Amino acid sequence: MPSQESRPTIHIPGTTSHTIAPRAGLDGREGTLRYLKAGTGAPLVLLHTVRTQAEHFRLLIPLIAQRYTVYALDLPGMGYSEIVPGASYDEPAMRAGVERLLTELDLHDVTLVGESMGAVLALTAAAELPERVRRVVAVNAYDFRDGIARSGLLARVVVGGALAPVVGPVIAGVEPKSALRRILQGGLGDKSALREDYVDELLRVGSRPGYPTVARAVYQALPSLIAARAHYPEIEAPIHLVYGEKDWSRPSDREANKQLLPAADFTQVPKAGHFIALERPDVLADLLNAVA
Repeated sequence: MPSQESRPTIHIPGTTSHTIAPRAGLDGREGTLRYLKAGTGAPLVLLHTVRTQAEHFRLLIPLIAQRYTVYALDLPGMGYSEIVPGASYDEPAMRAGVERLLTELDLHDVTLVGESMGAVLALTAAAELPERVRRVVAVNAYDFRDGIARSGLLARVVVGGALAPVVGPVIAGVEPKSALRRILQGGLGDKSALREDYVDELLRVGSRPGYPTVARAVYQALPSLIAARAHYPEIEAPIHLVYGEKDWSRPSDREANKQLLPAADFTQVPKAGHFIALERPDVLADLLNAVA
């Protein structure tokens, strides 16, 4: 569990915090993973967005915990999962963290639910572990050019600066609260859905030693998330693609995934943006509980 100094400031009722130790014999290339657990029923794994953590699903978890045993993972290096110096944060490395959760806990008949980057990882993990995955719900898959830079001008400046050579690491370590708030609000149809205590929690995590390196690496990983679309047709489980009407993806991006996955169900959430788990958790809960 997180130490007292690194304990999250947000507690989701009914959840407990757990960790998965690195596997032996990997010479320090893996770190400890942290996850939240809640509820009873068939396993459901939640995978969060770029620059967030398991608490991203604070509103969704209570709505589905009576139907599922919910596991909300802090992806490698993010939230309160261990930061490993020199670790990769491209799509295959992040997917490996998801696979560790499923295999180390020996989960079967799993519903994988991811938002943004988590949606891509839900899809690729399902392709990798078909014997363990029952269903995939991919919310606003983050697999298109420019990514978070589509949030607005400020996001383009901040992300572009973080990716720049030489000065990039310095810029990635500077994160004013007002800037983070505006960038996140650029992913919301309803700006009021972004709570101040959540912004404070993200800033707290962002101050962890080594976190700016992780953030920069995740921004740099966007090409690997786009390339991961090549794995989508390999998925055997049923898929439901969910997009906010005002998501950063363009209609052409959504149509491209519909063509890659012609058997997938498709839902567009009116007026919602990129962070549906924050502004319309009820829509996701209804979708998930209907097939529990």
